Amino acid sequence: MGKGSVLHILIVTDAWHPQINGVVRVLDTLRTRLMDRGFEVSVISPNDFITVPCPGYAEIPLAVFPQRKIRSMLKRMRPDVIHIATEGPIGWSMRKVCLKKGLPFTTAYHTKFPQYVHERLPFLSLDRLYDVMRKFHGPSKCVFSPSHSVAKELARYGFENVFEWSHGVDTDTFSPQEKDFFDLPRPIHMYVGRLAVEKNIPAFLDLDLPGSKVVVGPGPLREELMEKYPDVLFHIPYSDRELALCYSAADVFVFPSLTDTFGLVMAESLACGVPVAAYPVSGPLDVFGQQAACETSFGALHDDLSKAVKKAYGKLVPACRSHALHFSWDRVVAEFLDNIYPIDPALKDKRWKVRKRSAKFIKEAS
Repeated sequence: MGKGSVLHILIVTDAWHPQINGVVRVLDTLRTRLMDRGFEVSVISPNDFITVPCPGYAEIPLAVFPQRKIRSMLKRMRPDVIHIATEGPIGWSMRKVCLKKGLPFTTAYHTKFPQYVHERLPFLSLDRLYDVMRKFHGPSKCVFSPSHSVAKELARYGFENVFEWSHGVDTDTFSPQEKDFFDLPRPIHMYVGRLAVEKNIPAFLDLDLPGSKVVVGPGPLREELMEKYPDVLFHIPYSDRELALCYSAADVFVFPSLTDTFGLVMAESLACGVPVAAYPVSGPLDVFGQQAACETSFGALHDDLSKAVKKAYGKLVPACRSHALHFSWDRVVAEFLDNIYPIDPALKDKRWKVRKRSAKFIKEAS
C-alpha cells in the first residue's frame, strides 16, 4: 500500500499542464477528487521527461524515449494501481513496462486518435489506425470510455472490456455569471476549445448569423483562423474563473466538432446557463442524452448547424443549468474506483471494495 496504508493510484498521461484541453481538465479534477477522498495519487506526465513538440501541434510536448525513466520511477513510486490515460509515448512505454513485469493496468480512450490522424493523413486507413488503438488497449483490464456512443463504437471495432464512464463538470466554478464580459452586438455565438483541424471550426465561423461570433481557446489553427475571419473575436482566458465569464457572456454555445468523444465544454456551457447548438453526433448526443436530431429545453441538435443555432435561441438559464447538474463528479470518481485494478489482488478488501463491474460494460455493439 501507499504511504500510511493509503491506496496509491498512479495516473500515466501524455496530456498534462500546462496544456489546456478537456483531457487535462478531466484527469486533474479526478486527481484532486481522489486526493480529497484520502487516496495518494501520483502523475507521470511529459513534465518528467525531455520532450519535443508534436509535429503539426507544437503546444503538445512528446516525451523522448521515456521507457528507461518510467521503469525507475515505477520502482521508486511503488503504486498500488496503474491507470494509463493516453496512447502517446508515455502511455505506450508504461504499457510495455507493465506487460514485461506482469502488472495489471487500466486505460482510457479520451480522444478519437484514428479520426484525428486520418484527418491529417488521409492515406492512412482508418481501420488500420483502429487496429493500432485496439492493440494498445487490448491488455487493459478496463478501457474507460467517455460516452455511450463511443463505447458502442469501440465495441464495433473489436475492443474488449470497454466501460461507459460518466463525465463530470465543476458546477461550482462553472455557474451563471453576468453577461457583460464581451461588449459585442447580440446575440453572441461562442465556441470554446482547441483550435485544431479536427474541431471543424470553419463550420461554425462560415455560418451566416446575426450579432457576433467569439472563439475562445488556443491551438495550431489560431493565427490562420484570425487572418481568415477578421470579424470574429478571438480570446484566450487565463483562469477557470475567466472562462466561466466567457461562457456566461454568450447567448448560444456552438459546437461544430464531428469527432469528439464527449465534449466537456458543452457541459460547462450548460452549467453557466448557456444553451448548446451542435450536430447530432457522438459527443453532443451523449451530452444531450438523445439518439438523433432534437430540440430540448437546453439546446438543439441538427444536421444543419445553422438550424440548430436558431432552435437554441431563448432557452432558459435554469433549464441549461439543471441538465448540467446531471454530470456529477461524485459518480465519476465512484465509477473510477469501482473499475481500477490493484497490482496486489489482496487489496480488494473491506477497506477498498471493488464492486461488480458488469452493469455498464459494453459486451457488444447494440
